[in-house]
Amino acid sequence: MIQQIQLAAIFLLLSVPAFAQESLPAPANIQQAYSKGTRHFSGKPGTGYWQNTADYRLKTNFDPASRVLKGEVEISYLNNSPDTLKQLWFKLYPNLYKKGVNVKAKIAPKDMGAGVDVRLLQVNGKITIPVIEGTNMHADIAALAPGKSLKLKIDYQYILNKGSHMRTGQVSDSAHFLAYFFPRVAVYDDIDGWNKYPYTGEEEFYNDFCNFRADITVPKNYVVWATGDLLNANEVFKKEIANRLKNAEQADEVVDVISAEDLKRKAVTSGKDFNTYTFEAKNVTDFAFATSNHYLWKSTSVMVDAVNKRRTRVDAAFNPVHRDYYEVVDFAAKTVQLMSHVFPKWPFPYAHETVFDGLDQMEYPMMVNDNPVDKREDAITLTVHEIFHTMFPFYMGTNETKYGWMDEGWATIGEWLLAPMIDTAMVDDYGVESTAISSGSNNDVPIVTLTPELKGVGTFTNSYPKPGLGYLYVKDYLGDELFIKALHHYISQWQGKHPMPLDFFYSMNEGSGKNLNWFWKRWFFEEGVTDMGIKGVAKTSKGYSIQVENKSFKPLPVDLKLEYADGSSENIHHSIGVWEKGDSLIRIEIISNKSLKKVTLGSVHVPDKDKSDNVFRVK
Repeated sequence: MIQQIQLAAIFLLLSVPAFAQESLPAPANIQQAYSKGTRHFSGKPGTGYWQNTADYRLKTNFDPASRVLKGEVEISYLNNSPDTLKQLWFKLYPNLYKKGVNVKAKIAPKDMGAGVDVRLLQVNGKITIPVIEGTNMHADIAALAPGKSLKLKIDYQYILNKGSHMRTGQVSDSAHFLAYFFPRVAVYDDIDGWNKYPYTGEEEFYNDFCNFRADITVPKNYVVWATGDLLNANEVFKKEIANRLKNAEQADEVVDVISAEDLKRKAVTSGKDFNTYTFEAKNVTDFAFATSNHYLWKSTSVMVDAVNKRRTRVDAAFNPVHRDYYEVVDFAAKTVQLMSHVFPKWPFPYAHETVFDGLDQMEYPMMVNDNPVDKREDAITLTVHEIFHTMFPFYMGTNETKYGWMDEGWATIGEWLLAPMIDTAMVDDYGVESTAISSGSNNDVPIVTLTPELKGVGTFTNSYPKPGLGYLYVKDYLGDELFIKALHHYISQWQGKHPMPLDFFYSMNEGSGKNLNWFWKRWFFEEGVTDMGIKGVAKTSKGYSIQVENKSFKPLPVDLKLEYADGSSENIHHSIGVWEKGDSLIRIEIISNKSLKKVTLGSVHVPDKDKSDNVFRVK
């Protein structure tokens, strides 16, 4: 039993080496961006910041029986850069499943096929022969001057993968999730020029903010869920279904848009042999869709912005046999509500969020592809994690290809903080022990290491728990109010743009009014074991003196549980600030007239490689 008792605690630094505030390491391409004025040392976009964009008109015909997708995409591409472009690069992400393509993902040989068949590429009406290199495609073009645009038309088709489901593919004979299903122009930015990194199945994505209008044609009885707003619900659905969907957009309770009885009576879609669903999404980085003829659809809505009364519709589309999914709509709605009003306390930016019962754990703008799970706790954490990605990378436009930690770290801290608010009995320690055990090992490299260069356990810890812990520790150090203020400064500066790591670090510095480089450098740019221990406990005239040693240069919060002879106990907490000057040893003074029997160091979100010195019994 833990009782509150009166005591006072102070800490003293035992070694004080000189530790000067210094600027953070900047690669040559970032320094060039500063020189050109596209980015600024304050963390704000520079006065010369630019990014390219495009309008996409997608016409897609998908046959679930054969898994053949036939598509036509018309693109109006705008060159906002100061450079004259003489070549265009494209992404053909479905070529992950093309025979002969070098991939890191585990794809069975039987699931490798012919890849994307680009039947036509026109540039301003002129037929152009592209060069396809794995998941990249490029073509020479007539000079595209700064501020000018061009028109592209691409006819293509491919067979959606049946197995080796890697973010996309067949879920069952009559359920499919289609991601990255169309050729798109690659990002051309102020840092690297064209993004030529190949898609290997491990690293994720980097796309420009664009506008999409999509016509998706599927057979009768198939429903389509997708990024963006459905513009023709009254044309593709029976009247009753369309009305339920409309009602769900304003409902606080859960609405059964498609029930088991509707499916049994085949009373969902219009009577046509084929239906074309039209969606529109503006200023988003990607577009995905899913389809099924046997999924239930539960929907509700959440007030995300009390000022303008804006609501977000939240959906769960799922196979009726998956019992865990009957609660997913509740978990999803609660996540959207908490994100809007608690953390990051920013109104959810999109009109809907759909969680689709698929075979992966992957996020897209307004869409989530989540596999069913056995445990309720796993359903909660998975739902929270993937929906949290709405802010990072989609709303913020980070480059996942190079800096996976800039989105996965945020989804991880979002999961740690929000999941226990949905189920108060939960304690989410995802990845903390892996961080502790692997710290100081060969694959434990600085967080800022480019994602394609990560190996072994570092591909997980560097992307998920390590950056998540870094964000959590800064939140603890600054306090909730100041941390939210700094985070909102970063979001407001970079929403809809492409922030890089230094943009984030310096934005947080400016937003908080504090130079946090001492922490950013040691936690994100340097290697090192994460390990602390209790060096000793001594009786003093006023109580006790506890020495805590940090065996690395990594700043870690200090949490102590003090247990007394009378059965009472107390918890002491110090943020990373105790290590700000680079000390390796601190002394915490306890003022108490009670007899101290035991001191325990550590907490659930502090990785500690060697716990053998975390308990001290006072004699």
